[in-house]
Amino acid sequence: MPYITKEIDPDYSIYYEDFGDGQPVILIHGWPLSSKSWEPQVGALLDAGYRVVTYDRRGFGKSQPTPGGYDYNSLSDDLLEVISYLDLQNVVLVGFSMGGGEVVRFLTNHGSEKVNKVALISSIIPLVKQKEDNPDGVPESALNEILENLKKDRVTFLEGFHKNFYGYGFLSQTVSQAQLNYDWSVASQASPLATIKCAESWANTDFRPELKNVTVPTLIVHGDADKVVPIKTAGEQAAKGIANNQFVVVEGGPHGLNVTHAEELNEILLNFLRS
Repeated sequence: MPYITKEIDPDYSIYYEDFGDGQPVILIHGWPLSSKSWEPQVGALLDAGYRVVTYDRRGFGKSQPTPGGYDYNSLSDDLLEVISYLDLQNVVLVGFSMGGGEVVRFLTNHGSEKVNKVALISSIIPLVKQKEDNPDGVPESALNEILENLKKDRVTFLEGFHKNFYGYGFLSQTVSQAQLNYDWSVASQASPLATIKCAESWANTDFRPELKNVTVPTLIVHGDADKVVPIKTAGEQAAKGIANNQFVVVEGGPHGLNVTHAEELNEILLNFLRS
């Protein structure tokens, strides 16, 4: 199996998959899933002639958990490892939800020399938490409740979380029960430590000062029915703070729109890549 390892750190093992030819597109998954969550996009990108690279964030999927390193500086360094190990140039970085943080922090810490474009899909950028100067964010009490539930009964919390993820309800069965079961199986197998520590990172990191570092062409896609990361605290603010961007609002799109609105998102993404 393809892993990126370091001789100086026996605990470091990042699982990746690399398919196709052409311009490389790196898909960075959201929390609390793995690179498997990109299944609806991988095939479409490969069919369009792109080289598609996915990897599992440390502690998720097949990547080994580590005692620490779940802050965005460390996670963006992991992204650098993927790019360097595969010797990628002219890369498109696509970050979903939490993965948007790796994209922006990568540009802040490592620059855009090897980056051609970026896409932020249902992203946490620039800020999730509600503050005095961010009234549309998620209240801190709600974020603390997530962390408490993860510590008390992680697997039960994750079962309910994915219904909210897809805007799933009695009258709005946006995905199948099998999809919910699948997501739960992936998320529940992640490292408990990684799940909690990464939640702390996406909930508490303020990327607003870093938006100026996003200088490459940027696609921002957000659903107007996102209950996990509301569009006003994320997509709308990102569109105001990133200079060179294309902002697309998916009508009725929940957080997990890459599944519920897969064809629409794939068309948006491919049009952006070709532009």
